[in-house]
Amino acid sequence: QVQLVESGGGLVQAGGSLKLSCAASGRTFSTYVMAWFRQAPGKEREFVATMNWRGASTYYANSVKGRFTISRDNAKNTMYLQMNSLKSEDTAVYYCAADTYGSASYGRDSQSRYDSWGQGTQVTVSS
Repeated sequence: QVQLVESGGGLVQAGGSLKLSCAASGRTFSTYVMAWFRQAPGKEREFVATMNWRGASTYYANSVKGRFTISRDNAKNTMYLQMNSLKSEDTAVYYCAADTYGSASYGRDSQSRYDSWGQGTQVTVSS
């Protein structure tokens, strides 16, 4: 019962920066963990970053660690993904997701953990 809407995607040159937003609405008080995933053409959807919604602890995929920063504004029910030093390999549709069960059956980098997904926003990095 949590609705998610991503925004902020676009075209950027390699080495540039972009900031994505994920606005959550509905029963946001039931959200425990939120995450960013991405999917490039012909590839499997992969984990990017996640954070505890209330505690703000974070975890990143090795491919983006040091370049991307996940954050949130609880008052606005919005999660952000600041992407710096972008590479062509970062080109993908980026999705935000929410875990409203606080599931311990799956790791935070597993798609199966999340029960609510946004529509995705396209990020294209030109070389």
